[in-house]
Amino acid sequence: MLVALQSGTARSARSQGKGISRETRSHAHAQGQLICIDDGLMRIHTDRGSWVLQPGRAVWMPPHAPHGVSVYGVSTSWNVFISPEAALVLPHEPCVLCVSDLARALMMRAASWTWQEELQPHQERLIAVLLDELRQSDPSAMHLPLPSDRRLLRIANAILESPGVQRTLGEWAAWAGMSARTVNRLFDAEVGMSFSHWRQQAMVIHALERLALGEAVSVVADSLGYASPSNFIAMFRRSFGQSPMRYLSGGAKPG
Repeated sequence: MLVALQSGTARSARSQGKGISRETRSHAHAQGQLICIDDGLMRIHTDRGSWVLQPGRAVWMPPHAPHGVSVYGVSTSWNVFISPEAALVLPHEPCVLCVSDLARALMMRAASWTWQEELQPHQERLIAVLLDELRQSDPSAMHLPLPSDRRLLRIANAILESPGVQRTLGEWAAWAGMSARTVNRLFDAEVGMSFSHWRQQAMVIHALERLALGEAVSVVADSLGYASPSNFIAMFRRSFGQSPMRYLSGGAKPG
């Protein structure tokens, strides 16, 4: 019965000042977890990659999935926990979903309920609609998978530690003891994107984290090697169809 599948829905809200970052070490929950935020940015880490959560989206973590969380300037967040049985209808891998206004409203409603063994009939019906909405949600493009090849992982970790380092593909390949052609081929095979696309994605995510903490676009763009803020903004628009600050605010409402 749906009431048994949906037991264990909870709410957790946290307040923290703008401009503050916080890290949560890797952990896992017995239930599936949905997270929404009102402002700022979250980055969810796993051993297979990371996902960026901004307002207007929801991150989904399946039951027992180890993950860490980095928080950038978030003042309020909501967590809704879904039982393992109910979670079977949702993705089996972590993801960020472009949720509708209806799904967001339903998550906020569910997050206000007190922890209970069984839901009331009207609560069951709301959760059924929420799950149906989530099944129809598209995944967000802001995902940074990690390669498994140890040489590629060495390159990836070095870029994540210093996104602004201006090395060519050939220089990165030589540093890792590989050819440029092999790096590109393996990146495409392991993470589904070229090395240049992956590096740009890493730089964009790093930039968003700093912008969420209140740094100026000009400062962030300069640190990443862009000749001007307008060049950085133009690159971001080409990739995501909107400016970085509009993206951080939630952008256009998902349908």
